[in-house]
Amino acid sequence: MRARRLFIAGTIVALGLTSLAGSAGAQTAAPTRDDIVGKLNHFEEAAEVDLPALKQQVMERAKTRIKNDPGPVNRPLIAPDLAKLPAFNAQIQFDADTPIIQPASYQTVGRIADALVHASLLPYTFLIVGHVESNSKTREANAILSQRRADAIRDVLVNTFKISTKRLHPIGLGEEQLLDRARPTSAVNGQLQILTYAKLPEEPRPAAPAPAAKKPAKKR
Repeated sequence: MRARRLFIAGTIVALGLTSLAGSAGAQTAAPTRDDIVGKLNHFEEAAEVDLPALKQQVMERAKTRIKNDPGPVNRPLIAPDLAKLPAFNAQIQFDADTPIIQPASYQTVGRIADALVHASLLPYTFLIVGHVESNSKTREANAILSQRRADAIRDVLVNTFKISTKRLHPIGLGEEQLLDRARPTSAVNGQLQILTYAKLPEEPRPAAPAPAAKKPAKKR
């Protein structure tokens, strides 16, 4: 009987270890700082996007029920110009239906912060773009959630990692610009994007001090 108990206990431990190993293998490794910099540092020109107008457009389109809506697969992108910008797609895990970042994603957010203060990226501003996959929620609810999640990432980058707020512009696109339109319910469409948006305006250099006037030589 004792031998049988030991066998059962050993089997349970072995199954537990196998389960843990499978879980660890399923997790996606956090990107390195250099991975992120490599995606974001080839900026060429700014996209012509009016962010306040785009935010309003997202909400208006998301809550308007269109009789002949073509559905998420054929729905036109709401901001196609964003596709021209350098982008890093981050798999950030949030608690369900909230903007609360799960601890498993803290490392990824930290790596994003490290990248944004890299010398090659310091001259730029960035969009933090929230997305949500097509689901049972209303498009309006998804648009609001994506904005709250983009705001949450901005707040962590500013408050925890001290990234200048003037370099970060959060915007939520909900399910109005799916990353994989062929599979609207795919988790890929819930990824958050960091886009290199524009160059910071150059600060004026301080004027050089006027040369001191020469004092007249004293007569001997």
